[in-house]
Amino acid sequence: MARPEHPGSPGWTGPVTQCAAKTKQEAPTTDADLPSPGPGECSDAHSSQSSNSNMTTRELQAYWQNEKGRWKHVKLLFEISSARIEERTVSKFVMYQIVVIQTGSFDSNKAVLERRYSDFEKLQKSLLKTFREEMEDVVFPKKHLTGNFSQEMICQRKLALKEYLGQLYSMRCVRRSREFADFLTRPELCEAFGCLRAGQYPRALELLVRVVPLQEKLTTHCPTAVVPALCAMLVCHRDLERPAEAFAAGERALRCLQAREGHRYYAPLLDAMVRLAYVLGKDFVSLQGRLEESQLRRPTHRGFTLKELTVREYLS
Repeated sequence: MARPEHPGSPGWTGPVTQCAAKTKQEAPTTDADLPSPGPGECSDAHSSQSSNSNMTTRELQAYWQNEKGRWKHVKLLFEISSARIEERTVSKFVMYQIVVIQTGSFDSNKAVLERRYSDFEKLQKSLLKTFREEMEDVVFPKKHLTGNFSQEMICQRKLALKEYLGQLYSMRCVRRSREFADFLTRPELCEAFGCLRAGQYPRALELLVRVVPLQEKLTTHCPTAVVPALCAMLVCHRDLERPAEAFAAGERALRCLQAREGHRYYAPLLDAMVRLAYVLGKDFVSLQGRLEESQLRRPTHRGFTLKELTVREYLS
């Protein structure tokens, strides 16, 4: 096979644009690969299996051994570390600080986030729609018409909400659900992707660096769920002219995708990685080869770029 042109050369049209140029396909606006609503496995499981049909027996064995390791349950501990009263023009409420720590080893990436009582209440109502039988023994802290801002009530509710999160996490179907992951990560992800769309890359990265480790811990059963956020990190670093950091984020995303050639991010991510590898003096030829082989097995029309995909995530 002839050596491919390098990015930026006269013969370079980009790995994706080598396909027949046709009208762009409509991009999905889903913000993750977790099933919605309720529990279940990755939504791209079927496409993963079909793409594996071209792998050798040894490659399949290695692939599924790796997947088995990824599905290992990560145990998390939830604490309500503090609470504060926030007053706005027409409202007053208590914000509870949640700390999420991985047990069994030192966790340098503990997650710290804030939610108000109404957020917990929305989570409870959402879970009851899907898991009513499983949730029948779960105790949710009752709402009170008065006394919500007394120190005594706040302390009682902190303990009750901690117990509530622990009960939810103890149930496999709930901790793997879209609803539970969204409660813990969606507000931060929505803000981060909003900053990305506005070109506020430093702020977007600040949020993503905090929320992505938690998202990874919550979705070990479905590693592709974190791919959009990792690709958003790549885009931010790249547009801030930090190619090394962008490439590192892309490598993490590729590891999550594994052999899922049918995933909507697979080709755009490889295309971006080819260009970054060339800038950094890395082996871009092998990456381009992977992309071309994938396109031969799964021919596609010209799709969206990586940035065009990421800006469509978490729109609501």
